[in-house]
Amino acid sequence: MEKIKSLLAKLPHPVRWLLTMVIGFILLILGLIMMVTPGPGLLFIFFGLSILALEIKWAQEVNKQGMQGLEMLMAKLKSIFKRNKSE
Repeated sequence: MEKIKSLLAKLPHPVRWLLTMVIGFILLILGLIMMVTPGPGLLFIFFGLSILALEIKWAQEVNKQGMQGLEMLMAKLKSIFKRNKSE
């Protein structure tokens, strides 16, 4: 993500904003389509929101909440697997 951010930082703001919006929303829409068709829908939604979060405040908040939820899920899964290993 840092590579994308540094690459976009070299562009003028209107171009950067437009490019971020187009790529982010395309990935988001593709992810939503892939939720009902075969494909990695959640992954595309996450990538789209991550790119949109570079420029949009609400996308930053949704991305942060998603990351917190993912961290909680991973902690729960780790505790379940540790419990099963010790049995």
